[in-house]
Amino acid sequence: MISGSTVLVTGAGGSIGSALAKAIVEYAPQLLILLDQSEHNLYQIETDLRTNRVSVPIVSVLGDICNEELISEIHKRYHPNLIYHAAAFKHVPLMERNPVAAIQNNALGTNALARAAHKHRVEMMTMVSTDKAVSPRSIMGASKRIAELALVRWASEETRMSSLRLGNVYGTAGSVVKIFVQQILAGGPVTVTHAEATRYFLTLQEAVDLIVLASELPGEANILIPDLGKPLKILDLASRMIKEAGFDVEKEIPITFTGLRPGDKMTEHLASPGETVEPTDDPRLSRVKVPEIYPDRFDILMVNLTSAVDRRDLPAMLETMRCIVPEYEPSDSLLDSLEGAST
Repeated sequence: MISGSTVLVTGAGGSIGSALAKAIVEYAPQLLILLDQSEHNLYQIETDLRTNRVSVPIVSVLGDICNEELISEIHKRYHPNLIYHAAAFKHVPLMERNPVAAIQNNALGTNALARAAHKHRVEMMTMVSTDKAVSPRSIMGASKRIAELALVRWASEETRMSSLRLGNVYGTAGSVVKIFVQQILAGGPVTVTHAEATRYFLTLQEAVDLIVLASELPGEANILIPDLGKPLKILDLASRMIKEAGFDVEKEIPITFTGLRPGDKMTEHLASPGETVEPTDDPRLSRVKVPEIYPDRFDILMVNLTSAVDRRDLPAMLETMRCIVPEYEPSDSLLDSLEGAST
C-alpha cells in the first residue's frame, strides 16, 4: 500500500514518528512528507534519513497539526494518499497541569486533521492512540479518546480511518525505561509509583510493525488493539533492570515509591468492559466495535470545545468533554485547579 504512494507522517521527529518514517522509506513511497512542530526533531529525522542515503524524495514541513491553513496547503501541494498520525502530547502529569494544550493538540488538532483528510479524499489515515484512552482518568487519555471518536466521525468509503491503542513503548522519549536507566547510572534511588501498578509494554519496532499492519486492515472505521500479553508490574521491571545492571536491589540501588501521579491509574486496559472486541484477519490485532457517531451532534460539541479552548475556559472545556466522553473522570488535581479557577 505504501509503495508508490505519497505519505504524510505527523509528529515525524518524535520517537514513534521517526521510527515509522525510517520504516516507511523501506517500502519505497513516491514521496514522504515529514511534519513536526519541533525544529530540532525535524532536522534530526531528515538528517538521519539523508545520511542513510535514502532514495525516496523527502519534504520536511515545520509546523503544527492545529494550523488548518498549513494542513490545507500540504494537501493542495502534495496530495498525500496516506497519513500516519503520530503527533501528540503524551506525558500524563504534564498534561494534567496543561489541560487546554492537551485538548487543543490531541483532540482538536486530530479532528481538524481527520476532517481535512475526509475533505481531500485521502485513502487512509492511521492514528497512534493509547490504552489511556480507555475509561480515561487523565486529560491526556480523554483527549486521545476524543481523537479516536473524531476518526470514526470522519471515516468514509473513500477515506479509511484507524486508531491503534498502544501501551508503553520501550525506547521512546518519555519511556519509564529511560528514566530507570538514568536513575541507575546516578546510583539510585529508582522511583516507582506503586508496588502494584502495572502497564503494557512493547518495543519500538513492535509498535511500528503494528502501526503499519493496522493501516492495512479493511474497514471504514477501526479502533484496534494489539495482543500485548499480560501487563507487567512496574516494580518487577525496575528490579530486573537494577539486577541486569549488576547491582543489588536495596543494598546498592534502592527502590522508592512515590505514589500514583495525577491522572495515573493503577492498571491500564486495552478495551473497556463495555466495549465489544472482535478478531480481525490477523491474530496480532483485534477490533473494538466502534460507537455510533451522530455527526451533527459531534460537530456541534467540537465547536463548543474549540470555543472553550480558545477562551481558556477550563470549566466549559471539561463540561463539553464529559458530553463527548461520558466515562471520563477528571483527576482530583484537575478538579482542584477547577475550584481554584472559580474562586
